[in-house]
Amino acid sequence: MSTLDVERTREVVVPARRGPWCVEVVGEGDPVRFDLGAGEVRSLGSGPRADVQVPDPTVSAVHCWVRSTPSGVEVRDAGSRNGVYVGEARVDRAVLGAGASAFVIGRTPVVVRAGSTAAEPAPRVPGLVGESDAIRRVAHEVARHARHRAPVLIQGESGTGKDVVARALHDLGRRGAPYVPLNVGALPETLADSELFGHHRGAFTGAVMARAGVFEQAHRGTLFLDEIADLPLALQARLLRVVEDGVVRPLGGARSVSVDVRIVSATWAPLDRRVDEGAFRADLFHRLSTVVIRLPPLRERRSDLPLLAATLLARRREELGPRHLSPDAVEELARHSWPGNVRELGAVLYRAALSAPGVCLDALQVRAALAVGWASSAPRVPADARRLLELHGGNVSAAARAANVPRSTFRSWLAASRAGE
Repeated sequence: MSTLDVERTREVVVPARRGPWCVEVVGEGDPVRFDLGAGEVRSLGSGPRADVQVPDPTVSAVHCWVRSTPSGVEVRDAGSRNGVYVGEARVDRAVLGAGASAFVIGRTPVVVRAGSTAAEPAPRVPGLVGESDAIRRVAHEVARHARHRAPVLIQGESGTGKDVVARALHDLGRRGAPYVPLNVGALPETLADSELFGHHRGAFTGAVMARAGVFEQAHRGTLFLDEIADLPLALQARLLRVVEDGVVRPLGGARSVSVDVRIVSATWAPLDRRVDEGAFRADLFHRLSTVVIRLPPLRERRSDLPLLAATLLARRREELGPRHLSPDAVEELARHSWPGNVRELGAVLYRAALSAPGVCLDALQVRAALAVGWASSAPRVPADARRLLELHGGNVSAAARAANVPRSTFRSWLAASRAGE
């Protein structure tokens, strides 16, 4: 049994790598970041005597101390009212670093990472949330390429925020003109030419008036082509000509129109593999991928979960009221693999917030929100079926509806969980 499995844990020591260390207090406003030099000690609390002010009414005046050690950042409870938590364990002392990168005081997560805020501060990128090494790399790449005109290809799994990065490239580039997004994957092939290049009146049946295509709409701005891998081969050839020449000819038009457009495209699919398979033109691929920005999946940036969750809940504050996560809820989020990435996280938090009777979301509510995705698979942990049943007062029908499965399926999960006891 690990130290964290003990119900009344008093001390936790987690293996870590050597510093320097950066500590980030994730409150409802902007995060507060500070460095800890060798042997340096800081106090955290809500009162004026604390070195780092934490505007959280559940945090004591001097709640805890943090100190840099050769093994990581040591946190010690200063006799606080609500305690210091690492995962589900309330601790008197913990040493945190690469193995466990967050603790919670009151309702406020505190994230620990190796490095210094002064060494290479990540640029502020609109919509990009996180302080992990992976997301800081993305922030630097976005800031570096935003002012250039070179085409950018954004690659990443579904839900990683490709549209957020595309918009940030436009906003930071200050092109002073429209940002025009187009989901190529949802474009009917019969209308694709018209959507991309525009048409004149009478160009085809139903063309009762002229319409500018997205290239003309985005003139001197940014055109974002999402799911570019789904573009049919015939259209790829026509798109290549526009990318190379900067000229479009609307359907039914006698003259071409020059356009100045920065093209940002995105895909979840490996385009180089599509090229090898003959499904995507190599020349268009090389044109669109002058700059490539790869977005990390959420499972590779789990240290960003506390800040991401706080940000997503804050965006729903007007609709749902104030919401925050308990320490065990944060731990539950960290256990999940997040195949749907940040988009899935937002949906899970929204469902959990809707079911929570108070402002604090606990692990049981997070598990129930995650359970909605059980429809095509068994529970991640056998005991989850019983927990979901408990959440719904022993009502099998209600628990099955929450899991979005038939009662017979849910009963089989319960049987499997009992068999594993």
